[in-house]
Amino acid sequence: MCPVSDQRTVILLGSTGSIGTQALEVIAERPDRFTVTGIAAGGSDPQLLAKQALDCGARTVAVARATSAQDLQLAFYAEATRRGYAHGNYAVPEILAGPQAATELASRRADVLLNGITGSIGLEPTLAALAAGSTLALVNKESLVAGGDLVMARAKPGQIVPVDSEHSALAQCLRGGSATEVDRLILTASGGPFRGRTRADLTDVTVEQALAHPTWAMGPMVTINSATMVNKALEVIEASMLFGIPYDRIDVVVHPQSIVHSMVQFVDGSTLAQAGPPNMKLPIALALSWPDRLPGVAPALDWSTASSWDFEPLDDAAFPAVGLARSVGRTGRCLPAIYNAANEEAVAGFLAGNLRFTGIVDTVARIVEGAPDFGKPNSVSDVISAESWARQQTQALIAGEQSVARG
Repeated sequence: MCPVSDQRTVILLGSTGSIGTQALEVIAERPDRFTVTGIAAGGSDPQLLAKQALDCGARTVAVARATSAQDLQLAFYAEATRRGYAHGNYAVPEILAGPQAATELASRRADVLLNGITGSIGLEPTLAALAAGSTLALVNKESLVAGGDLVMARAKPGQIVPVDSEHSALAQCLRGGSATEVDRLILTASGGPFRGRTRADLTDVTVEQALAHPTWAMGPMVTINSATMVNKALEVIEASMLFGIPYDRIDVVVHPQSIVHSMVQFVDGSTLAQAGPPNMKLPIALALSWPDRLPGVAPALDWSTASSWDFEPLDDAAFPAVGLARSVGRTGRCLPAIYNAANEEAVAGFLAGNLRFTGIVDTVARIVEGAPDFGKPNSVSDVISAESWARQQTQALIAGEQSVARG
């Protein structure tokens, strides 16, 4: 793990996403603390990527789409011209292009590498960052869900710092006691847009309704996962992997205000909770500067105004995703990867209008229950093989049900 220093070099993967853009904002406000050496993105928005690179001074830019390299280079010249730079009076960053570009960038050592890539394609960069000795500020939950055994086997103690608000909260609360004093981890969930509804109420939920999250602004996949509680289910698997706590000692409680981000209950009966405004810049900044805190990242809670915080048990009948994830996590091996891949395909089916909302988790359950034993993954290719099987089976199951419905 990289030594703590006043000035830290940062590599940022997924720079054009929500977490990436907020991370760059945090970094831009503190040029004395952070230097960005490289950024990476998919390549769908070369203009934004070029602007980010010139703003933060990144020396290397990685783009997943090989065909986007030329577009990115043109975007650099256009952005430089817009800023009034004389022709040739600035250095075009090194461009890495192709499916392995982010992994190549991650293999270059930095003090901190923030992996904000979405999906299991983030697993290889995670492993590359660990091998390089960078502190890994981890957003990419699939790294731990799909490839947790691989990741934890290669991570040095303290090398992974979570960025998810829930796991960041747990990491902060765990400072309050030794490992032997921990009784339970308690993950909080907003409850999404359908809190309080029964399973019967959820049958005819529309895509528009499922995308209307009451607290967070996120991409379609994460927003639907929040509505089905799959997001929280994946976080349960992550928490067990990160903190070494068995599944029967990890609880989920619904907290609609999203002020308490998670809690740790200790053996003496006391509970420590981490509270703060629902602002992702807080866990991002803490991960970048861990274990230190940066001043003035976000406005603190206003204790001069009356407020109330509610906590409710999770309705497992209406939202079975968490219970299913616990079962999958206990089995381990490649089953968590299958769970995640099947869910991604089921969400895509729902967004395309080919699957009911309740059919998302029902489909995942059918795939998980019928999955062969792929064994314990020894490589990324083992994870990919299990995921490919899950994706094909899920697509076939959805297509079959569609065919029956039309018939």
